[in-house]
Amino acid sequence: MNSLNSILVEGNLVRDPDSKVLPSGNQVCDFTLASNRYYKSGDSGQEKEVSYFDVEAWSRLGASCAQYLKKGRGVRVVGRLKQDRWIDSEGKQRAKVKIVAEHVEFKAQKRGAKKEEEETVQEEVDETSAASVF
Repeated sequence: MNSLNSILVEGNLVRDPDSKVLPSGNQVCDFTLASNRYYKSGDSGQEKEVSYFDVEAWSRLGASCAQYLKKGRGVRVVGRLKQDRWIDSEGKQRAKVKIVAEHVEFKAQKRGAKKEEEETVQEEVDETSAASVF
């Protein structure tokens, strides 16, 4: 039985996505988004906290993200957390947590673009094909 592992995060891309096709033929798209949180802090007024999240999208979802996303574009990502572990060149154990996207909503562009409705791209995760990628 799987344990609960789900995340929803909304923000803007901090750079253009990086997309590649693996030797297996699967496509992966990596991007980073910034999510802002505003809160009151005593008498100083409103404070801003920014968190950065690395996201990877696979297969058709990855291809759509690579095609439509650019730096500054707003997105809402639903997915799961994945931890990568490795030993670096100095022999130290390292780890990084990222989001594996299962659903991505592209927010309407604001600057100089025509008003458009939100585009939604969703791919159901097929555990058998996902397992063969890793």
